[in-house]
Amino acid sequence: MFSQELWLENERKCAMVRKSKPGRKRQELLAIAFGVKVGLKGGFLWSPLKLFACSQISSLVRRAALTRNDNHFNYEKTHNFKVHTFRGPHWCEYCANFMWGLIAQGVRCSDCGLNVHKQCSKHVPNDCQPDLKRIKKVYCCDLTTLVKAHNTQRPMVVDICIREIEARGLKSEGIYRVSGFTEHIEDVKMAFDRDGEKADISANIYPDINIITGALKLYFRDLPIPVITYDTYSKFIEAAKISNADERLEAVHEVLMLLPPAHYETLRYLMIHLKKVTMNEKDNLMNAENLGIVFGPTLMRPPEDSTLTTLHDMRYQKLIVQILIENEDVLF
Repeated sequence: MFSQELWLENERKCAMVRKSKPGRKRQELLAIAFGVKVGLKGGFLWSPLKLFACSQISSLVRRAALTRNDNHFNYEKTHNFKVHTFRGPHWCEYCANFMWGLIAQGVRCSDCGLNVHKQCSKHVPNDCQPDLKRIKKVYCCDLTTLVKAHNTQRPMVVDICIREIEARGLKSEGIYRVSGFTEHIEDVKMAFDRDGEKADISANIYPDINIITGALKLYFRDLPIPVITYDTYSKFIEAAKISNADERLEAVHEVLMLLPPAHYETLRYLMIHLKKVTMNEKDNLMNAENLGIVFGPTLMRPPEDSTLTTLHDMRYQKLIVQILIENEDVLF
């Protein structure tokens, strides 16, 4: 027979064991993760091990959060430097040294206004943050410059036009193939350049949806660097020439990853929209192939301005856009 003292002592020890099990399990898991052995007398390792683990986890969480936040809005953009003559004394904003001379003392970024020596401009990081005051128009403006200036994922023209088209034009026969009046399309362009996101393109002002589709196509044609950039053009054409469908799809996906973030996001959003257009083919008579014919030369242009190259590549341009539309859920 146990005495009351022995029974109470035994209960106390059991309670301590039960209380320590959850903590003990955490110790064992972290010990395995970090490759150390924590025995019965190794508790002294637990505190520093726990602190180290928490610091690493916190760092990873912060890094993941920053990555998520940077995916769309912090697009990398090079500065658009041009030789500039400064009035009065000026100092380089990169090296902080005086900019000597009477004329052409340095260069200024026409997008953000950064002033530096010509030699220093080669070392300035690609961190241009365009100033809205310096963006005089929406059309003919570099795509990345526009989205950084407005702090948006895509150009507002693309967002606003697509919303309007999907609201009242998906069933319109020959959508994107039928052209609107050129004068009215120019009016829409001027409205965006003048009023920005406040431009009114509603049915009250432009009842013909083909004017809105024409304005969207014109925006893409006027881009100084096409949505499918000059750098990736030849790679897309080579991918289109692959005969095996699976290999061709894989090649197209690999080239898509080379697009600048703003271009990739704009192309992704457009392809989702065009897929919706094809889902209404019975009414609008526009399938992926027809849309490829329309958007091929609009979204991708050869680096060299050659009529012969353009004519030769037209079927591949059409095929690339057709593939992007038909497989948008896989490729993006």
